[in-house]
Amino acid sequence: FYPALMWNGRFSALSGNPFDSSAGVSFTAPEGTTRFSNNPDKAWAEKFFLTFVPVFFVYNAVIQSMSWLDAGNFWHITQNILMWIPYCVVLPAFLRRHSGVRWHESYWFKFNLWIFVFAWIGTYFLTEYFFDVMGMVYNYPHLRWSFDSQLLGSGRQVVPLIMSRPAHYFFIAYHAGSVVVIRRLHSSRLGSLPVTRWLSIAATAWFFAWGEIYFTTNPSIADQFRYEDMAWALRWGAWFYACYFIVSFPMVYRVDENAGEDWPLGRVCSEALAAGMLAFLLLDAWRIRFEQP
Repeated sequence: FYPALMWNGRFSALSGNPFDSSAGVSFTAPEGTTRFSNNPDKAWAEKFFLTFVPVFFVYNAVIQSMSWLDAGNFWHITQNILMWIPYCVVLPAFLRRHSGVRWHESYWFKFNLWIFVFAWIGTYFLTEYFFDVMGMVYNYPHLRWSFDSQLLGSGRQVVPLIMSRPAHYFFIAYHAGSVVVIRRLHSSRLGSLPVTRWLSIAATAWFFAWGEIYFTTNPSIADQFRYEDMAWALRWGAWFYACYFIVSFPMVYRVDENAGEDWPLGRVCSEALAAGMLAFLLLDAWRIRFEQP
């Protein structure tokens, strides 16, 4: 039996058996008011990672304004570690040290692990689609360590090794915000319809994809990072990029979603790997449909 007794999981038996209430029953907030998970550990992490979003925007604005994007391997790695490790790993580990939940069972750690695996796939394999389909241009002559597939894509460009870390904290910000938005929509009356659920996911995915393309493509860094056809990238490329998030947003949403859930790390990794493969298939289907090399 499934613990959720209603289509959109308004309440569930913590025992996992809908006919056994000995362990108690979990109720969500009234319709249209649910923003955070009814799993207390996950709800704490969601609120925490939302505080990272303004830090993320300010940090990236400073990096761009100071022209630190092409600062050599050592300094680029240093600035990316400073962006991610202190705020997204050290700080939640410290704040939750007395929570009663072991660090490797905490949602903040599982969320980081899920994003790490998905971002690795996106950087190593799927960036090739950005080069060849979206016309994205990297030009970082001082970054000599590369990290990309040798067999996928045209091979005209390479992905600098340290680009996998910006992808991680970009995705931390996007997925933290999207999960809260999607849950709020799904707990409303419209969320009871499957079609509106998927439309809300698609709209949220497009919003973050379009926003990244628009706000990270600064004319002041065009010699280092740009799109060959910015108008096309914003109009169609945003939907292409949204294929990542149409898959990843609902899948990361599932991790430890209900009170009492505790996904093993193996399941977290396997779901992130599956999300990466599904995104891969969607991107390639787009390429085939529009006959792009």
